[in-house]
Amino acid sequence: MRVRFAPSPTGYLHIGSARTFIFNWLYARHHGGTMILRIDDTDLERNTQQSLDSIFEGLKWLGLGWDEQYRQSDRLDLHRQMANAIFEKGKAYRDFTPAHAAGDDKGHSDGPWLFNAGMRELSPEESDRRAAAGEPFVLRFRVPREAGTSVSFEDHVFGTQTRQSADIEDFALLRSNGMPTYHMASCADDLDLKITDIIRGQDHLSNTFKHVLIFEAAGGNAPKFAHLPLLTAPDGAKLSKRKHGPVVSVTTYRDAGFLPAAYVNFLCLLGWNPKDNREQMSIPELIEAFKFEGVNRANAVVNFSEEDPIDPKALWLNSQHLRTMAVSELAPLVKAQLITSGFEIPDDDAVFLQKVDIIRSRFSTLVDFPTRGRAYFSDHFEIQPEAMEKLNPPGARELLHELGERLLLLEEFSETNIEAELRKLAMERQVKAGLIINAARAALSGQPVGPSVFHVFTAVGRQRVLHRLRNA
Repeated sequence: MRVRFAPSPTGYLHIGSARTFIFNWLYARHHGGTMILRIDDTDLERNTQQSLDSIFEGLKWLGLGWDEQYRQSDRLDLHRQMANAIFEKGKAYRDFTPAHAAGDDKGHSDGPWLFNAGMRELSPEESDRRAAAGEPFVLRFRVPREAGTSVSFEDHVFGTQTRQSADIEDFALLRSNGMPTYHMASCADDLDLKITDIIRGQDHLSNTFKHVLIFEAAGGNAPKFAHLPLLTAPDGAKLSKRKHGPVVSVTTYRDAGFLPAAYVNFLCLLGWNPKDNREQMSIPELIEAFKFEGVNRANAVVNFSEEDPIDPKALWLNSQHLRTMAVSELAPLVKAQLITSGFEIPDDDAVFLQKVDIIRSRFSTLVDFPTRGRAYFSDHFEIQPEAMEKLNPPGARELLHELGERLLLLEEFSETNIEAELRKLAMERQVKAGLIINAARAALSGQPVGPSVFHVFTAVGRQRVLHRLRNA
């Protein structure tokens, strides 16, 4: 099995494209096949290096990888050779019509355009003469026009698809400048790279009839096809870069602090489900479960608003992955986020792992560690108004000062010993332990709620705890 993901470098990596890449990857890994990345960069006027960099940046962040890599622009000779071979078989013709010198099939104004009878019926001798004279032409596929002929293929998702040949226009294979069209280049590469399954968006389904004709004319076997449901905005509009902006970019989620595995999990659930009610799934679990039987035919909705570009389901899934993944895998990601945010990281890895493990249960993204978790890594943090109320009851600050003096004398700064001293102080001063607990949480973390306060003590660390209690 050989599958391919073939993005065009004309913009950043769209989340729909990322999902297509993931489905190809999962299908290949499920069947022990080969995953190919092919950059379809023959649209020279629209290609940009910035877009290409963005595609690689997004794919590398997903962390799935690929087995082979190609650039379509390196394979132009192959495309032209195959187009000319189709022409030599009589399955294509030269169209010298000036209006179509650029290969644009939309230049006809008299209703739906299907073919140019004058050019299609031009004798081989006349066609050769005009070409030899240097007259520009577009090479068009000669779609069968016999009554009753049709083109059919089986789709993994949408089943049998059939279209009458009479409804397919004589599409271009080569433009007048000799450059291959998308149809020609894509099919030539698919045949040459021995692609067995083409998995792409539903918006390509209508193109597939043309591609089946090319595969047959070139003397090759058409791959199997699977067309994926589209992604839409909450209002039902197709999710597009132009209309919805950063909302549809993979890097928006990366920059928001998402875990790659959690984001892959989220994209998989847009239009697919494992048929067993699971939602949170690891990469190995996704590989094992992925089958086209779970792909829906209906479009999938990405929920977002003008105020918040992040889908709530994605945020929830990320929080679940954040809390359940091995802390040894999470810690390097947290460390990188903290360094990016300008924090100094302690040298003691064991202490850092313990700190991350304690506080992650309340966080949803990696960005929460340097923001909501700032107090655990820096002495410069704000105390939220709700937390300040916990410090203001009469006698609360004095109790924290005294608790600090007692904790200074502890031989082992453990949760058990800290809790014992706090409750002993409360009993001796005849106050509720909750008064001291709430005040301590506010002084140590700047927040009114969070992990168990005794976890907070050990996560902040002895020296910072003593300093903050004394200065509460």
